[in-house]
Amino acid sequence: MERKDQNMPFLLRYENVAWYEDGKVRILDRRIFPTEVRFVECKTYQEVRQAIADMVTQSAGPYTAVGMGMALAAWQVRGEAKEKQISFLQQAAYDLAHARPTTANRYGQITFRAAELAEAALEEGRDPIDAIVTSTVDSLNRRYSTMQIVGNYLAELIPQGGSILTQCFGETIIGTLIRASREQGKDFRVYCAETRPYLQGARLTSSCFAEMGFETTVLTDNMIAYAMQNEGIDLFTSAADSIARDGHIANKIGTFQIAILAKYFGIPYYVTGIPDREKYSRDDIVIEMRDPDQVLRYRGIPNCLPQVKAIYPSFDIVPPHLISGAVTDKGVYVPYLLDSYFDGEARTFY
Repeated sequence: MERKDQNMPFLLRYENVAWYEDGKVRILDRRIFPTEVRFVECKTYQEVRQAIADMVTQSAGPYTAVGMGMALAAWQVRGEAKEKQISFLQQAAYDLAHARPTTANRYGQITFRAAELAEAALEEGRDPIDAIVTSTVDSLNRRYSTMQIVGNYLAELIPQGGSILTQCFGETIIGTLIRASREQGKDFRVYCAETRPYLQGARLTSSCFAEMGFETTVLTDNMIAYAMQNEGIDLFTSAADSIARDGHIANKIGTFQIAILAKYFGIPYYVTGIPDREKYSRDDIVIEMRDPDQVLRYRGIPNCLPQVKAIYPSFDIVPPHLISGAVTDKGVYVPYLLDSYFDGEARTFY
């Protein structure tokens, strides 16, 4: 089986994201990594859906998990009449795609494709599980290959010996940036905003960079202005959970305020990813509101008195005037010209 996860940090190797085998899907529990390395074992696709909703895996991890979840759905309904299997898989495709609302369109591209392949396999007398697993790995390979191009472009924007600031856990772009930097002989320091309330920046992003030999420093979310003023940060970068064609992007809550600070201090902000064809403006981006209790406690430990309230918008939206460029597989776009991405014409600065 061809693999594109060579020379990637532990978190980005395929089996350490989500993996189907023998009627089960194992998902690395990123909520507790690196304190513990523990996998959540799902025996139904519904459990995979819940694991995604509960953020057992996040960033690009759910793209793998929904694909493997479709293989598990095919295993659940094995041996039933063909029509029942097809109907069950269509329902699974919808359910898994809607595990989290902001990225339902991206998950759906994977799950409904898996359902189509499973139906074709059934029509031809082949095993639908094998078809789905193979398709999921192929999809992983394509994503890693595509994002390697993005990582190459991003690495070129980072000054030799400079410092970058990250937000949340960009997953694939983190791994491909590391590989690109090694190939280009580029070295730099990394500052990771901790990214409350789940601390993905502190636990996941910093782990990847530190594991691969980069000088890595974690900042609490209220240290960003200080660091920009005093630590010599040259560039702020984040991935995006959604990129609209008008240049608005959605990313982990807190990205907007960091982008404002970057603008104030004259630090360029480069967002990475592939624009969403079907999202034309910020109005097409749905912001997921999560359980406020996740703000009031961490790993089961309450931080507040019982009468204290909280809110938890999972993402915020950054307007294009705060974004220096959108780094894609076709080049670096002025955010206002992102619509031209779909014309095949890159609008780059360099």
